[in-house]
Amino acid sequence: MPLPAAAIFDLDGTMVDNNPFHIKAWQAFYERRGRILTEADYKTHINGRTNADVVKWIFEGEPITDADIAAYTDEKESLYRDIYADFIKPVHGLLPWLHQLQQHAIPIAMATSGIPDNINFFFQHVPVQPFFSLVVNGTQIKKGKPDPEIYTLTAQKLGVNPTACVAFEDSVPGVQSALAAGMKVVAVTTTHTAAELSMAHAIIPDFSNLTVNEMIRLIENI
Repeated sequence: MPLPAAAIFDLDGTMVDNNPFHIKAWQAFYERRGRILTEADYKTHINGRTNADVVKWIFEGEPITDADIAAYTDEKESLYRDIYADFIKPVHGLLPWLHQLQQHAIPIAMATSGIPDNINFFFQHVPVQPFFSLVVNGTQIKKGKPDPEIYTLTAQKLGVNPTACVAFEDSVPGVQSALAAGMKVVAVTTTHTAAELSMAHAIIPDFSNLTVNEMIRLIENI
């Protein structure tokens, strides 16, 4: 296999191990309404999905407007940034891995269901923005993960064939999204177990031992 045409990264749970903090923020959001959110609910219905899809699930059966979605999103994400600000750090090995991809002239992009405020928050705390030639976020798509739209759009904007790209994901909907776009997928076990992510081409605990040659070997299942 030749070098990938691009390396495309999810954000939450992939480049930062932040899902415990997203859970805490959603739980605080729930508590304000006298409700309880379990970790199982988070994994099944929230992780990897757009806030619009999450809000519609939370308030299923109730009339929800675009203004409601925007307000609920702002409320929850403000909680998240307040909770996470003192703890944010990249997943182990991320920065050396991005350097290595850059040294091999492999374009690097982000495809996240997250919102611009959270992406900017990430870049402010983790010095990796110069590596990314493109960022596609949840406000730019109509269908969230597991639909492949965000990955096909990212490949289109990069001007590359999706089947020549490698995606890095941590969630089941994210892996399904990238697979449906035709990409090779490397899953990071920050949020889900290896068994839960078994549909990915390769599974890693973090980026610490990853090399370009090892990535090629993993996704070829040699």
